Amino acid sequence: MSQPDASLPAIRGCTCFRLRRLTRRVTQHYDTHLARAGLRVTQFSLLGMLLRAEPLTLSELAARMEMDRTTLTRNLGPLQNAGWVEVVPGKDARSRAVQLTDAGRMAWDNAKPHWRQAQDRLNTALGPEAMAELHGLLDGTLARFHLALDQAPAAGAAG
Repeated sequence: MSQPDASLPAIRGCTCFRLRRLTRRVTQHYDTHLARAGLRVTQFSLLGMLLRAEPLTLSELAARMEMDRTTLTRNLGPLQNAGWVEVVPGKDARSRAVQLTDAGRMAWDNAKPHWRQAQDRLNTALGPEAMAELHGLLDGTLARFHLALDQAPAAGAAG
């Protein structure tokens, strides 16, 4: 059995717990601001993703949002009920796509200044250098995570 390299930093505790604790706090911050527009940050993000795209299949939207389809469907329900998104037939008879409605576009436009205020307050609180570093670290980590998963052997595969 090999010994750990003493020159590497010790990793202690649960990474998932640390990330979830941070994301809960950041989510609370954005939700407080977006509540003035009647949205939560997850809803604002979904509307924003649909704002920039043609209708997306549920699978495409789930992949872009890094969510499973069950979670996506649960998050889309209130947006559909509000008339902000609609599920329409997809490119083939078996697929369904999600698209933003005009009311959804207005809801996103109305919420954007509240999101901007939340973003600006976070940028000020943490500092622009730290925020840029955090964004780079998060984006790079997600890319490495995908690369590691794409290269990992399938679970249960014979080795």
